[in-house]
Amino acid sequence: MGSVGLLFVGAVLFINGVMLLGWVDEKSAAPMNFFVGGLQIITPTYLIFTANGDANAILAASGLYLFSFTYLYVALNITLGLDGTGLGYFCLFVFVSALVFSWLNFTRFADPGFGVIWLYWAFLWLLFFLLLGLKQERLGRYTGAVCAIQGWVTGWLPALLLLTGGYAAMSGTVAVVLAIFGLVVFGGLYPVLGRRSPGSVPAAPGPQVSA
Repeated sequence: MGSVGLLFVGAVLFINGVMLLGWVDEKSAAPMNFFVGGLQIITPTYLIFTANGDANAILAASGLYLFSFTYLYVALNITLGLDGTGLGYFCLFVFVSALVFSWLNFTRFADPGFGVIWLYWAFLWLLFFLLLGLKQERLGRYTGAVCAIQGWVTGWLPALLLLTGGYAAMSGTVAVVLAIFGLVVFGGLYPVLGRRSPGSVPAAPGPQVSA
């Protein structure tokens, strides 16, 4: 069930990313944030209630709420026209938590693939904090590009591998490939998009306006 949720996390990250890039109007992105935010409430709740007290299963499922609350926060900010500062500081909380979940995947869960994926998410939510919480407007387009790309490589791709049974044998390979990909692509995009003149400060991960 978590793999299905991850597939649609990929979709909402992509939508929020292209919203930040200015390709999609923010109001048209709000429904997807509501849909996926709701799904990511139902999924971990189901997994926790059916875990039969398995501490590792409950721990793994608990991290999903970080994303569901982000997407619902985004949707409400867009719908109600709220300032994005509160969301930005929540993203700081998510950033710190994602670092912990990354470490847990490398150690407790012995899953280096998702260890790297959680580092990707930590980086993205750090960008959201800088953009929304600290109003670093120059990062808007760079954050959008990172968000859109992460929708494919941290959501869509691992979800398909999990759903088709191909992930378990490839976790180490996924970790190495994503680590190299992230350093090269995100590092290469920053000089192009990260230093552009600022636009308007977003109310959510998407341009008014984002993981």
